[in-house]
Amino acid sequence: MDNIYLIMLIALAILAIADLVVGVSNDAVNFLNSAIGSKAVSFKTIMIVASVGIAFGALSSSGMMEVARKGIFVPEKFYFDEIMIIFMAVMLTDILLLDFFNTLGLPTSTTVSIVFELLGAAFCMTFIKLSGSSDTLLHLGEYINSDKAIEIIMGILLSVVIAFSVGALVQFFTRLLITFNFDKRPTWNAAIFSGISTAAITYFIIIKGLKSADFIQGAYLDWANTNVLAFLGLSFVVWFIVSYILIQTFKLNVYVMIIVLGTFALAMAFAGNDLVNFIGVPMAAYNSYEIWQASGEAANTFTMESLAQKVPTQPLLLLSAGIVMILTLFFSKKARRVVKTSVDLSRQDEGQERFKANALSRSLVRGAMTLNKGFTAILPHGVKKHIEHKFTKPKITTRVAAIDMPAFDLVRAAVNLMIASVLISAATSLKLPLSTTYVTFMVAMGTSLADRAWGSESAVYRVAGVLNVIGGWFMTAISAFTAAAVMAFILYKGGSIALFLLFATAIAILVRNYMNHKKRSEAEAEEGRLMRAVSNSIQGIINESTTNIASAFKRGSKVYVGTIEGLAKVDLGKLKKSKKGIAKLNAEVEELRNSLYYFIKNLDETHVQASRFYIDVLGYLQDVTQSIDFVTTSSYNHLNNNHKGLKFTQLKDLKEIEEKLDKLFSRIEDTFKAKNFDDLLFILEEKQNLLDSVSQKIEKQVERTRAADSSPKNTMLYFSILQETEDLIKATMNLLEHYYIEHKKHM
Repeated sequence: MDNIYLIMLIALAILAIADLVVGVSNDAVNFLNSAIGSKAVSFKTIMIVASVGIAFGALSSSGMMEVARKGIFVPEKFYFDEIMIIFMAVMLTDILLLDFFNTLGLPTSTTVSIVFELLGAAFCMTFIKLSGSSDTLLHLGEYINSDKAIEIIMGILLSVVIAFSVGALVQFFTRLLITFNFDKRPTWNAAIFSGISTAAITYFIIIKGLKSADFIQGAYLDWANTNVLAFLGLSFVVWFIVSYILIQTFKLNVYVMIIVLGTFALAMAFAGNDLVNFIGVPMAAYNSYEIWQASGEAANTFTMESLAQKVPTQPLLLLSAGIVMILTLFFSKKARRVVKTSVDLSRQDEGQERFKANALSRSLVRGAMTLNKGFTAILPHGVKKHIEHKFTKPKITTRVAAIDMPAFDLVRAAVNLMIASVLISAATSLKLPLSTTYVTFMVAMGTSLADRAWGSESAVYRVAGVLNVIGGWFMTAISAFTAAAVMAFILYKGGSIALFLLFATAIAILVRNYMNHKKRSEAEAEEGRLMRAVSNSIQGIINESTTNIASAFKRGSKVYVGTIEGLAKVDLGKLKKSKKGIAKLNAEVEELRNSLYYFIKNLDETHVQASRFYIDVLGYLQDVTQSIDFVTTSSYNHLNNNHKGLKFTQLKDLKEIEEKLDKLFSRIEDTFKAKNFDDLLFILEEKQNLLDSVSQKIEKQVERTRAADSSPKNTMLYFSILQETEDLIKATMNLLEHYYIEHKKHM
């Protein structure tokens, strides 16, 4: 039976590696969002800087390892076998919970998850022990450190309110000082900002990153920690002088320097603080196993008071964990998905919003607008005029693709990193339980609000997104506690069989999620996302939008074919997949239409006519996608309502139409890929033949309906598909004709 604990250790080691991967994928948002969002440096440089920070942080994480050993429960009150069940339940829950949030692309706190998992599993084992002893619930405090849970809950509330408020206030006054035209401000202006920011980040590195490192000790660290104001004042003077010289002599962009240093600092703090969340439990389990083996006692009688003692650190193991984190950072696509959520919610320009507005977000925005009107009404006119002048954004003189535009500027990115560093440093000094994830995310949201990134066109969606993320944080605590308690109970009752089943299930779920995510990513890469136009002439737009048209018809054909096949096989799953595909394509076309304002705004006077061509192209393209959407949605609803499938003759006719449309769309795709617009004339000649074919199918169905019994629902669906297919053909031909005519005009 003793072998079961060795198997547990092996399982925990495997789970630790997997947990490092899923954990880094989620926590990467803490230190990457500002650098990636501002495009301060290349993505490769960002990764290198973050990797170096993680390596340093991993070696300095020794002081945090005691949380998993004795921070949540009292070790001496539990036997070795109970401790191992707690640790196993925690790791199984943690890896599945974090992977779930990664799949959704939502940032959450790995600290909150691990603490509440430990709390839930320990609560379960405590209740089991109490049920078999004379102790009552009044003795619960002897087993569980419930104060830690209260601290974490307070940390959530403090992080949300403080980080958001401070971020908004500092960004507002920073923008008043530096404005959006920061590159045209005096040198001393940038040097002061650099001095303050760099001093704050440097102190953050000292107090948060290197404070508990075993490899760096000395009088300097002690002095910095005991003379905070003196350290900050001296750092400010030094960095102000250095920044001034760098700007004047070398024309260095100090904002980029701040972002790079801040990214390094937060990456180091992340690894130093959060490494315990991933390997702390397995390391504690290994220490427990060594202590128990040395005792020679039975697993169910040996108490673990020795676990409360501090153990020596293992730098090689910490560094190995850091290497796994670094590799994950480079290769994890889920990490980039989580970062994208944070960047999208804080981006300066409008665009497709991921989250839908809800009643609460509308109410909050409406209330904020009312307060803003009341506040601005009492401000003197001169003050309001001054503020508006400072917040005037520079006119963009060069047009670049949307994908190349930064989500926000260097000043906001620097403020994000500076405020996050200050708040986390202050919380560490005062021993307040602020969460790194919550601080960095809410600071970014606060600076976005102050920078007027949440305008009337996007505020309700952005606020809804923030509410979703915050709601996910509280759900993390509830889910972690509950799931870990259930896992512990199953392991306690099921023994080795439950262990093997739960471990195999967890691995299977991880593998399945990975494969599904990989397939989805490959499918998205293959289909090609529609991109905004950046040319300012008709000929330029004709050539530039060919990729969009080719991609749209390729994806549209796939959806239409999938819909007819789903109807023929009565396959609701296939129709659901087609429904998702056309919904995504529709959303991308809608996003292009939403960007028309910026497209027209940035056109040169000599190329205004290009706007009408582009508007018409998007209009025809929207007609095409909406027709396919109608066909797919009608078919899905028909089967979803459990109506009878179409008859063989109906399906045969639809299959003929589907094959003709598939060939048509393939020819269109090839023509636009090759940019051989003269071939459009030959495709246009097929218009009447296609329409006649659909018309004949409609007439045949009329005859069938009159001559024999037929289902009203089937008949209605069949006619709807054919009529909408007629509209699809007309919209397609209108689009091609529009391209052909404009191409001939501008040859």
